[in-house]
Amino acid sequence: MQHEITVSAPLLDENGNLREAGYAKKLLPIYRRSDIKAGASRIKEWDYYLITNDHYAVALTIDDNGYMGLDSISFLNFDEKWETTKSPMRLFPMGKTDLPATSADGDTSIEGKDYALAFRHTEQGRELTFRMANFRNGQPVSGEILLTDEPEESMVICTPFEKKAHFYYNQKINCMRADGYIKLGEQVYRFDPQDSFGVLDWGRGVWTYHNTWYWGSASGQIGGVPFGWNIGYGFGDTSAASENMLFFGGKAHKLSQVTFHIPMKDGREDYLAPWTFSSDDGRFEMDFVPILDRAACTDFKVLKSDQHQVFGRFTGKAVLDDGTVITVQDFIGFAEKVENKW
Repeated sequence: MQHEITVSAPLLDENGNLREAGYAKKLLPIYRRSDIKAGASRIKEWDYYLITNDHYAVALTIDDNGYMGLDSISFLNFDEKWETTKSPMRLFPMGKTDLPATSADGDTSIEGKDYALAFRHTEQGRELTFRMANFRNGQPVSGEILLTDEPEESMVICTPFEKKAHFYYNQKINCMRADGYIKLGEQVYRFDPQDSFGVLDWGRGVWTYHNTWYWGSASGQIGGVPFGWNIGYGFGDTSAASENMLFFGGKAHKLSQVTFHIPMKDGREDYLAPWTFSSDDGRFEMDFVPILDRAACTDFKVLKSDQHQVFGRFTGKAVLDDGTVITVQDFIGFAEKVENKW
């Protein structure tokens, strides 16, 4: 079943439960933090941007998880196969980060000791700025990126959990063109809107304590037309809809269920060996050759985050709603497995 939400209405009812579970192609449900029936320590809100081209990428996060905040800058060099991530933590922000109630308006910014990030809406598009004094081998990092050509449709999903008043409200905007730079030490890496694309992961919700999710995303172009996808599963009750969707020329094409086939070695995931992806409707069939694993594990027993965000190249086929087959070859993107106790 894939239930589409087509009418704008408040996201939550008077008990803090989702009024309507399912997916949408625009940010129709109205999120209001004041409607949540959970303590501030349980509310999780974040804005995450990823900008990629065939050679390198930057990821930026401003995150308020109630009892802790996380502000992150990542730079990934695909040609040289290395990455650096720095993620300063803030204790007990409890909503004081003041993340916007919609992805379509409002600014998100944070400043800490020797770093700052800001995501702003301008007349030209989404403006991302960032800096950190000690990022890689003592070198500073900074950058400015403008995201334009925002597509008409995106992936929006309202997912309930089995526990009352727990939910996840999420939007993924793929295939925005990126123009700007990142400066690492004295080296400048440029993003050209002809071949560089950004994705926004906008999340708001009240999560249960222990979750494992799978997420994959890619944004690029086929024959000059913006093309990409969002795939994922693993948490909450997704019986109303999955978050699997293709994007082509600004339009969204809904997929059913997609499965990540992560290779195993000695009883554990072998993240840097080739993966495959399959779908129950035959519309997403991919091979995936990893380049690098952006891995991070924080384990305080009670609190845990074990992340493997694997970047690589996809080769295979995706089928649009009208039956058009899109063939991709060495298409840059990522797939991840994340376990959280939070």
